[in-house]
Amino acid sequence: MIRSETKLRVRYGETDQMGYAYYGVYAQYYEVGRVEAMRLLGFSYKDVEARGILMPVIEFSVNYKKPAFYDDEITIITFLKEKPTGIRIPFEYECRNAAGELLNTGKVTLVCIDKATNKMCKLPPWFLAAFDPFF
Repeated sequence: MIRSETKLRVRYGETDQMGYAYYGVYAQYYEVGRVEAMRLLGFSYKDVEARGILMPVIEFSVNYKKPAFYDDEITIITFLKEKPTGIRIPFEYECRNAAGELLNTGKVTLVCIDKATNKMCKLPPWFLAAFDPFF
């Protein structure tokens, strides 16, 4: 299993009129966590794209428990619980506040796209091999 923790602070522009972190901002927070989790594999999104692979989101869900507020430090915990196969990469998330309280959980699924053809393709062997130390 891959587990990554990323901390960030809720910015004023990410809050709504109630002072809560706007619900839509969690897609961006999850992306920050996902990018950092990818670094554990030994490459960045930029590296993957340079090698001809794009990874768009095809599914996104979030289950809200408690709000985050302006200036709260939150931790995005990103999980890959199973080694990906085929074309999909499923990520799971937890967001927690500084007290450790669960704010929300989420799931995001990416697919592998060949940049040259713009068609879905299997994850390349070099990409899959990066998961081996974790599973």
